[in-house]
Amino acid sequence: MPRFSANLSFLFTEFEFLDRFQAAAQAGFKAVEFLFPYAYEPAQIRELLDAHELELALFNLPPGHWDKGERGYTGVPGREDDFAHAVDLALRYAEALGCRQLHAMAGLTTHGANRETYVANLRLAANWAAEEAVSILIEPINTFDMPGYLLSRTADAASVLAEVGAENLKLQLDLYHRHRMEGDAAGAVAAFGPLVGHYQIAGPPDRGEPDQGDVDYAAVFKLIDASGFDGFVGCEYKPCAGTEAGLTWVERLGVTLGQAPVIADAVPPNLPR
Repeated sequence: MPRFSANLSFLFTEFEFLDRFQAAAQAGFKAVEFLFPYAYEPAQIRELLDAHELELALFNLPPGHWDKGERGYTGVPGREDDFAHAVDLALRYAEALGCRQLHAMAGLTTHGANRETYVANLRLAANWAAEEAVSILIEPINTFDMPGYLLSRTADAASVLAEVGAENLKLQLDLYHRHRMEGDAAGAVAAFGPLVGHYQIAGPPDRGEPDQGDVDYAAVFKLIDASGFDGFVGCEYKPCAGTEAGLTWVERLGVTLGQAPVIADAVPPNLPR
């Protein structure tokens, strides 16, 4: 059974960021992930990971000026030097934090992002990351939530992976984004599972808990388990009424937050809590 990681940029936001590590551990998580660690020194985060016996599954490269609408610049021409600096900084954090996977956001077509630049920069990132035994991940993101995002479809991501041809360049398959953009989350696991380095989950269409939406995650977890996937499933959802109150999905879907045995019979999705 895959292991679950708490995305601390989405969960436990009732607490300050540095207090979320303890909250996640107390809730039963054995791993965490987050968007961007760069407001903190690596030593601060490493101390919390060690203190609460948490593994860091994933974080993102610097995205550019997020507050000004940038959503990464891997595919944006003219930002190659900025991207190289971002890769270098992220790899230094990854080494300090013991993290083996980094997500490189593609950027927006409205900012000029294009496939040619995207592929060239991913080659550079994968090459540098390979020297540190780190994988670079790319994630299709739905354009309802992020209009203009360069990479929005799973098959396009698979095509980019094939064109770059780096063993340490992998797919970050967010099943919420997949369902919103293309549907058939289970089909995506079956078709693209061998390319996946990291999964993420939320209940579409509102991005709430995974038992409150249009995807049968009990069935999806069985598919992931059967595929032999040994990575993490990131919980990147927006709790409807507080993080801890919403964790009833764990029992309802027949899983545990740490490493788990075979999935038990689960309550079908969309039933009242």
